Amino acid sequence: MTEKNIPDADTDSGTPKGAATPTDTGADAPAGAAAPADADTDTDTGTDAEAPADTDTDTDTDADADTGTSAPSIGGLVDLTVVVPAYNEERRLRPTLDAIRDHLRADPDRWGEWELIVVDDGSTDRTAEVAVEAAADEPRIHVIRSDGNHGKGHALRQGVLASYGRRVLVTDADLATPIDELDRLDQQLTADGGGGAAIGSRAHPDARIEVRQLAVREWLGRLGNRLIQLVAVDGISDTQCGFKLFDGERARDAFADSRLDGWGIDVEILRFFRRSGWPVTEVPVRWSHQPGSKVRPLDYGRVLLELARLRGARGPADRVRDWARRHRTDLAVAGLYVLASFFLYKGLWADLDRAYLADAGSDQNQWEWFFAVTADNVTHLRNPLFTTVQNFPDGVNLMANTVMLGLSVPLAPVTLALGPAVTWALVLTLGLAATAGAWYWLFVRRLTAHRWAAALGAALAAFAPPMISHANAHPNFLVLFMIPVIIDRALKLCEPALAPSPAPAPAAGPGRRRTVRDGVLLGLFATYQIFLGEEALLLAVMGVLLFALSYAVLRRDVARAALGPLLRGTGVALLVCLPLLAFPLYWQFLGPQSYHSVLHGDNAGNSPLAFLEFSGRALFGDEATADALAMNRTEQNAFYGWPLISLTLGIVVWLWRLAVVRALAVTAVGAALLSLGPRIPVPYTDIVVPGPWWLLRDQPLFESVIESRVAMVCAPALGALVALAVTHLADARDAREARAMAAGALDEHAARQLRVQRAVGLAVVAAALIPIVPTPLPVRERPDVPRFFTEKMYRPYVAEGESVVPVPLPDPGNAEALHWLSATGLGFSVPGGYFNGPWGENRMGIYGAPARYTSNMLREVRYSGRAAVIDDKWRAQARFDLDFWKGGVVVLAPQPNDAALYETLEQLFERPGKRIGGVWIWDLPPRS
Repeated sequence: MTEKNIPDADTDSGTPKGAATPTDTGADAPAGAAAPADADTDTDTGTDAEAPADTDTDTDTDADADTGTSAPSIGGLVDLTVVVPAYNEERRLRPTLDAIRDHLRADPDRWGEWELIVVDDGSTDRTAEVAVEAAADEPRIHVIRSDGNHGKGHALRQGVLASYGRRVLVTDADLATPIDELDRLDQQLTADGGGGAAIGSRAHPDARIEVRQLAVREWLGRLGNRLIQLVAVDGISDTQCGFKLFDGERARDAFADSRLDGWGIDVEILRFFRRSGWPVTEVPVRWSHQPGSKVRPLDYGRVLLELARLRGARGPADRVRDWARRHRTDLAVAGLYVLASFFLYKGLWADLDRAYLADAGSDQNQWEWFFAVTADNVTHLRNPLFTTVQNFPDGVNLMANTVMLGLSVPLAPVTLALGPAVTWALVLTLGLAATAGAWYWLFVRRLTAHRWAAALGAALAAFAPPMISHANAHPNFLVLFMIPVIIDRALKLCEPALAPSPAPAPAAGPGRRRTVRDGVLLGLFATYQIFLGEEALLLAVMGVLLFALSYAVLRRDVARAALGPLLRGTGVALLVCLPLLAFPLYWQFLGPQSYHSVLHGDNAGNSPLAFLEFSGRALFGDEATADALAMNRTEQNAFYGWPLISLTLGIVVWLWRLAVVRALAVTAVGAALLSLGPRIPVPYTDIVVPGPWWLLRDQPLFESVIESRVAMVCAPALGALVALAVTHLADARDAREARAMAAGALDEHAARQLRVQRAVGLAVVAAALIPIVPTPLPVRERPDVPRFFTEKMYRPYVAEGESVVPVPLPDPGNAEALHWLSATGLGFSVPGGYFNGPWGENRMGIYGAPARYTSNMLREVRYSGRAAVIDDKWRAQARFDLDFWKGGVVVLAPQPNDAALYETLEQLFERPGKRIGGVWIWDLPPRS
């Protein structure tokens, strides 16, 4: 027997003063049934002979926590909780509990892991003792005792907030509605998508009233219900039937928000569901009036009085406080993510005007220019997909570059008011925190009810070494908050297959409408992600496919049930996406300055050793070691470190019985193998073997991907595995252990040993993660923008249709001229630049503009420090190139080797330069 000692509820807030954790007694339900969405056949259906017969995966969930979701979890809750409030029910309670127990035991494959919570509301008879006796015979029965008689609402609130079920049934102790009516409610809730409430109704035309009340009581009941509809919940004809099935998380949300202690709790909860937009469906049930009913005719009037008091007592401030109280863990987690992100970028925020991320190369200048040019295009109502401010006069296809229009357009007012450097810092800092928050939301919604375990896993997904490497320069690979949202919407389409007790949805009607709705949302979300980062979406799709295919092999029953709605929803998503993306994608692939692919050579894959080493910016990292194993510091796409890899292997072995763990393992290993590239060098040998990327390298879209980036897919997979492991370490216990504790066979010494084992397990997790904790990203001081540009001194030298020609021309290795542009309002254009554009007749994608003789010569002088020998041929070539660039003035700013550059330019133009505004200039004659 297990007794739940829940402190008295706080009637001001509706939340418990101290939420006690239910103790899972590890009854004989099928092993792993607590995770139907992801447990495999040996842990969910009991069909595999290798299944551990008494494995239990019950986990803790805060009584006042809220996910605001109906999604089936894939990590830890029990499938069904039945809550029975009882006051002076000693004669009727035991038959009721036996009937519920027998019904749930009769079909274990359907009901899975369940618990039955009896709440004794201060009974003065033997109600509590009867409940305890029943719990001694069935360890899945738990007892909560109240310190006095507070009312049905108080009792239900205690029971629901102590529940663990993905679905929660509340039923009266007299069982006026037989327990087998649960089947109808369960089927209806599944048909509705599983996200609301299915409530028994005696007023439904198809209801069967087997034993009627007195006519006066029926008449008063109907009158009371009509008044309740007028006051609170219009359209629900029977609010007071004591047989209701709720989505578990939303029920806990609603009851945590509730304030009523009496009979009005039913109406208050249903009103909460209605206001939250969650479906409430009345289901016809069989019902028999039971002698000794605690409901009196005048109680309907008391319900109205309670609702009237509630309406007057709760203002907007109360609701805000209650919301914050329910979400305090979520708010704390979000706050920690924001603080961690600001900590990483503290150097950047310390001096936004002069700080430049040291490992960013030219990317910070490029991204600030992207934000500035988008804001300028929006302001002047120009095409946001193209510009000639860079690479003049050919221009830049912005849709074919990573401009992140999904953020640069809505943040245009910030860019215009505060400057692109502020936008850059905001996108990086808040985007990283938002990505971590999105993974946390997905993990809580789909993986585990343990919020701090989900928070740790999400932190790994967002702050993993590859992500921090891109945090220096590539917000399109850092700001991924839409990816978890897209994954969740795809899972939403599969919910009938993932639901704890699946029932076939109707061929038409609400099920099809929900598929269309979810497909439309999936299409809109995917469209928005296209405008945040196409390559990131492609990598995410690869990861999802790896997971889905491996999970489908492990759970063919789920795959068969999910395939139809998933395909239909995906079809709807494509019908939404394609019209919205038709013109932008046309412009990207066929418009001006479009290109076909960007090749990165055969050395763009990860070294196998890169997975075992630490990144240069990790707490235990070494820059020299990491630099030797990566393309550059913004492409350290593995570097998870040997401790985390070892921990992951241990987790997979430990939790191998769970299908979700095996699927996550396949996803991580598959992504890691693909990231090694088409040719995999065997460490410490001269042997090179072909890699699986060989099959994709020449395929459309994939040919432009830097294959080492596929290793980023490992980050959320490893984060999910760590979240599951911490959940089990913190909360799960073997069923035999639970039974031993319930029977008193587990002494204090053994219990202490178990606590020590769990503490050691958590310490091992910490030891594996601490070495890869990121350190603040270093910054350097960026060069000042010359006064020639800040004070607009260039204007007399540049006519309309002409450009400023920096020396050397900006390119991916040196794009300081882009900073001049973005910092001074884009008042002029420059040739060359840092962008992706076409080269040659085949329009192969390259970084920067196609080289010309003059730009190559000036670049060679810049990096060699030796002045070029200029003759008439070079002068003629320079005139030809300057005419192509439509140059109005040539500008030499202070930089390394500027003396050699000055000497070269003096020979080239056969005259000295003019010193003005901190630069040397050569004014060019008007073009004919």
